[in-house]
Amino acid sequence: MIGRKAVFLDRDGVLTREKGYVASADQMEIFPYVKECIDEIKAKGYLAIVVTNQSGVARGLIAEEELKKMNRLLTERTGVDAVYYCPHYEKGIVAKYAKPCGCRKPQTGMIDAAVQKYGIDPVKSYMVGDRAADILMGQKAGISTVLLESGYGTARLEEPVTPDYIRKDLRDFVRTLIL
Repeated sequence: MIGRKAVFLDRDGVLTREKGYVASADQMEIFPYVKECIDEIKAKGYLAIVVTNQSGVARGLIAEEELKKMNRLLTERTGVDAVYYCPHYEKGIVAKYAKPCGCRKPQTGMIDAAVQKYGIDPVKSYMVGDRAADILMGQKAGISTVLLESGYGTARLEEPVTPDYIRKDLRDFVRTLIL
């Protein structure tokens, strides 16, 4: 069933406070307004799908099992429909994950997998993030892009990008774009 719409969401800086490498569930700080925003996204007929690079696994900073625990907690507390993550990083120290892959942003592997599984129409969807890689991934996937200032934002972009929209935080996005 192609045609569903989705809001793809980066994790750190969008749903949770940006803290660098978060190594355990008790370090993950979900913004207090996220559950309400996810409820609104879903009420408007969108799937809410997290797509997040988590190179801390490849770097040996967090075990993949702990990351899975964090993903379960994020799902339970916010109501997101799915969490896709990339544990890979080519220069990592954990051999199993120290490799290039098609799921690491700005590549589109995580979005491609969700599009296939859920029958999502990229043209009807949004990619919401706080970094250049988020915007580049959305653009490569043919999705409208939204850069939030709640994480890295425009002040700390790794490279120049031109998102379709710039908003203060997830509340501002939900209030102004989800119609």
